[in-house]
Amino acid sequence: MVLLKIVFWVIAVLLVLFLLAVMPRMGHRKARRDFLNKIYYAHRGLFDNEGDAPENSMEAFRRAADAGYGMEMDVQITKDGVPVVFHDFTLKRMCGKEGKVCDYTWQELKEMKLGKSRETIPLFADVLKTVGGRVPLIVEIKVEWMDLRICPAADGLLRGYQGLYCIESFNPLVLLWYRKNHKEVVRGQLSDGFVKESSFRESWHLMIQNFLLQNLLFNWLTKPDFVAYNHKYARIPARRICRSLYKNMAAAWTIKSQEELEKARGQFDLFIFDSFVPQ
Repeated sequence: MVLLKIVFWVIAVLLVLFLLAVMPRMGHRKARRDFLNKIYYAHRGLFDNEGDAPENSMEAFRRAADAGYGMEMDVQITKDGVPVVFHDFTLKRMCGKEGKVCDYTWQELKEMKLGKSRETIPLFADVLKTVGGRVPLIVEIKVEWMDLRICPAADGLLRGYQGLYCIESFNPLVLLWYRKNHKEVVRGQLSDGFVKESSFRESWHLMIQNFLLQNLLFNWLTKPDFVAYNHKYARIPARRICRSLYKNMAAAWTIKSQEELEKARGQFDLFIFDSFVPQ
């Protein structure tokens, strides 16, 4: 009987600690509600990597804004400290070049073509000017490890932007930077089924990191306003607790068909899509 009581109290304490660890920001609800006026967000713009509007290009963003969709985009920093819009840390897939975005200056990057098009890597400032507040933006801040230079650089441009936007990142350090330096901005934690996707060959510290990120165990520190999760792992308990218990806004990425969209309805509030047009 004593042993059972000890087990019960250990489980109860662990459950309470878990609920506290995954608790997002509980206030700021009005700022979040503004994003629900548009529930569909075009992933990297309304793009076609086989055509003249590749992902994260000016033409893809023009098409999304003209169609009235909100949009998601990826922002990272160049070698000389300029915020640009580009997804991968490496240039190989979209530009056919070796190295990373941060290995090149803006003058060098702007000569590179995106995919099969004549489009080039855009300046974040130019994208903001083109969208001009017509639709809401989800801005993913790309930080590979601990180089947070992009945070003040992007924030400096966004402070002058006359439109609705929020930021998100896989890296909790980005959310922590915003919590300390610009807490009014709606911020979101990106996550995925990292443990399910990981290999047993990975190092122990990477496996621990994946476990913490998958289960949103940095929320106590970063206090996100929303969680953006891979829709394939919608049943992850921590994600469901954030939305159902704490009423946190939930975004799904990346929806690639009408069938996937229908399955995700009821589990998410916002839907980041590509490869089709939502009905």
